[in-house]
Amino acid sequence: MNVFRHRHTSVLGLPALVLLITAAGCSSADDSASAAVPSPGATATRLCQNLDKVLPAKVDGESREDPSPASALTAGWGDPAIILRCGVVRPPKMSDPKVAEGRDADAVAGGVDGVRWLMEEQGDGGYRFTTALRRAYVEVTVPEGRDTSGVLIDLASAIKKAIPGGIAD
Repeated sequence: MNVFRHRHTSVLGLPALVLLITAAGCSSADDSASAAVPSPGATATRLCQNLDKVLPAKVDGESREDPSPASALTAGWGDPAIILRCGVVRPPKMSDPKVAEGRDADAVAGGVDGVRWLMEEQGDGGYRFTTALRRAYVEVTVPEGRDTSGVLIDLASAIKKAIPGGIAD
């Protein structure tokens, strides 16, 4: 009877071992960035997919390393990562008349290379920029210590090419 009990324990132990190995293999041992994938409507999704095709390989001197989960609506560069999310919802601060008129410190006066941005300082010393007056909202999070103007300059051409001016739905 001991032989069967030993075999039974071994058989039950094998699935547990496989589960443990699988879980360990799926866990992230690296420091790859993650980003919540937006859920825009059909028009913004199409524009964001077009943007993904024309994004630069390098931003602020850093190579593109997309965050997880993989999506045409997100992109990343460097470590700590500069994260782009396309198709985000309109930031509430954009409803502030001072921001809309460019009279607020959080509006990037005149924009950068033809792209207007709302700038919001984050608690960790980084910044979040969101495009204004484009058919889809594009959000770029820049970690502390990065040249924010360099990042926005590097992204401006692609945004102008893929996301036309106007008001997002």
